[in-house]
Amino acid sequence: MHYNTNLISTLTLLMIFTSVLAIELKSLRTAVGAYLVQALMIVGLLFAYSVVNPPLIIWALTALATKAIITPLLLWHTIKRTGDEETPAIIGFGPSVVIATIIMLVFYKLTHQHATFLAPTSGAQDPAIRTNLAVALTVFVLGLYGILTRRDAIKTVIGLCLLENGVHLSLVSLAPTMRETALAGIATEVVITVALLLYIVTGIQEKFGSTDTFQLSELHW
Repeated sequence: MHYNTNLISTLTLLMIFTSVLAIELKSLRTAVGAYLVQALMIVGLLFAYSVVNPPLIIWALTALATKAIITPLLLWHTIKRTGDEETPAIIGFGPSVVIATIIMLVFYKLTHQHATFLAPTSGAQDPAIRTNLAVALTVFVLGLYGILTRRDAIKTVIGLCLLENGVHLSLVSLAPTMRETALAGIATEVVITVALLLYIVTGIQEKFGSTDTFQLSELHW
């Protein structure tokens, strides 16, 4: 039995689109909605791969609960208290789209020309898996980009969630048939970290009246 390559490729490529939306949308509630869509894509990918590795169903159900339900609810609950409008970012929408496109093209070329070096496994020779790896690296870097270039603390948390999704996509793409993949994926869910960070975000809002992380420089011992 083989997994549906076309379905997996479609869901994987759409992850780049949802990553850009999650980073760039000015409405924080809508940005969380974009992340939720991406979380559902991850769940769909895990179910698609589960035809060759049934334990992935457990990870898929865990991801459904943590990524697609708990994390968005925590984010929306915090936004309800702190406000929906994002603190102006360091880099605007246009340059960010250009940067995202460049990142994708660089990683696509890198993974297709040097897949053996990046992931020395037989599976990495599959063109579909190479594309998945390129997307995974792109989503990871976009998450890091969001953390570094967004002043709003909520966007920083969303960037962390994107970063996690990039790691999980690479994990399931490179080792879809290993039973340990599901355990590793479940063990690296960051929902508790997200909850703690959002607690801190609420504290920033109460202290400064906004979620602008640049205002943390005003704190003194």
